[in-house]
Amino acid sequence: MVFPAEAATCRQLGNHSICILSIKRSAKYYWEYRAAISIDGQKKPVEIYNCRDRIKINYHKTVVPFANNDAGELICSLYAK
Repeated sequence: MVFPAEAATCRQLGNHSICILSIKRSAKYYWEYRAAISIDGQKKPVEIYNCRDRIKINYHKTVVPFANNDAGELICSLYAK
């Protein structure tokens, strides 16, 4: 498995390779992170990951709960401490 050079962190979750390309924590809402990720080499647009409510808000402003082995679980486990 080859990980992108610009990735901050990469992990193998289930059958997928998830890489965090950029991440920024909200100053006002410290439990929220804006992150751009890639899943299996496919770059995704910046989404908001809410670690308190375990939801993500995608670029269409749709609220989606975290799934098992999801990028949201990875982001919250690595950065929300």
